[in-house]
Amino acid sequence: MAFQGCPAPRFSPLTLCWVALSVWLCAGGQADVSAVNLRKFIGCAVREFSFIAQKPGCGGLQVTTDACWGRCETWEKPVLDPPFIESYQRVCTYNQTQFMTVQLPNCSADVDPHYTYPVALRCNCGLCATSTTECIASI
Repeated sequence: MAFQGCPAPRFSPLTLCWVALSVWLCAGGQADVSAVNLRKFIGCAVREFSFIAQKPGCGGLQVTTDACWGRCETWEKPVLDPPFIESYQRVCTYNQTQFMTVQLPNCSADVDPHYTYPVALRCNCGLCATSTTECIASI
């Protein structure tokens, strides 16, 4: 006996693509693409970053902020005169920031509970400024 119900629904190719993309993203496909892109990324960009804000006399507080992240062009070549090397070293660093302040929990009475940290608004590849960034400066 043959089935004689409603005809099978027809979907446009565009609808099928949207459905496939939605299923792929919900299944975690986006995380895989992001990881691949970050491995190949050259340059400097703003990226979400979490850390524990803490100071002596207070409890820690998890903070999520925007920070600079990336890979910048660096090269060295030998030369005949001292120091016998010419280097071009750039780091991913803050170009524009704003500062946020949070209140840390469980602080002693004699400790200021406020903790201030930078939020990256724009980043770029540039020289490392040891006055604001932990890095090694070449002399």
